[in-house]
Amino acid sequence: MRPLDLWSHEIRRAGPAALLAPPVLVVLIALLAAFGTRLGSREGNTAWFLMIALEAGIPLVSGIAAASLIGRDRAVELQLTLPTGYRSTLLRRLAVTAGWSCLCALAASALLIVTGWWDLPPGAPHGPAGQLAWLSPALWLTALGLLAAAAFRGTTAAATVVASVWVFEQVFSSVFRESPVFRLLHLFATTRGTAPGEWLPNRLTLLSTALLLAAAAWLLLGDAERTLEGEAK
Repeated sequence: MRPLDLWSHEIRRAGPAALLAPPVLVVLIALLAAFGTRLGSREGNTAWFLMIALEAGIPLVSGIAAASLIGRDRAVELQLTLPTGYRSTLLRRLAVTAGWSCLCALAASALLIVTGWWDLPPGAPHGPAGQLAWLSPALWLTALGLLAAAAFRGTTAAATVVASVWVFEQVFSSVFRESPVFRLLHLFATTRGTAPGEWLPNRLTLLSTALLLAAAAWLLLGDAERTLEGEAK
């Protein structure tokens, strides 16, 4: 199979939900940026809603997509005979879904910057480092989704783990903000707040722990037979 055909196949296997959700979210952000104040929302509220749509919405979409990677192949037995291995197949599919989410997030953040709605907390760096507002939580939840998919070998349980962590951090945001340890793992430090000077350490901690989650997922996915047995059930 030619590389172009291979990637086209993985794009189709990623599923319509994973491909449609990020641009739909970008369109909603654009509409809110254009008409938020005209609908009666105060500027501060509009800016907060726009940033939380970016910081929380894109990571949730990316994490759920990663959790749904396993279970999209009909010919399970055939996967075991492929020379590249099932782990490579999943990583290509992950590159499609996560890469598409990141492109959409970049478009949304560029829109907010151009329109003046880009609103980072005091002390947060500007320029390219400011993109960690959405990139760090997106990569963390993506890695968590992949790990959960590898551990549970199915979509429903893995997606539930991602959604539960997302909801937990939203509901108990104050607990994360007040804890000197857990606030470094707070996914929503941009919109929910964090201690002065700890925004960048928070974003970097999320990136480093995302690497650990991804490494654990990589090890579990090395046993293709175990993974595919769970998919076949």
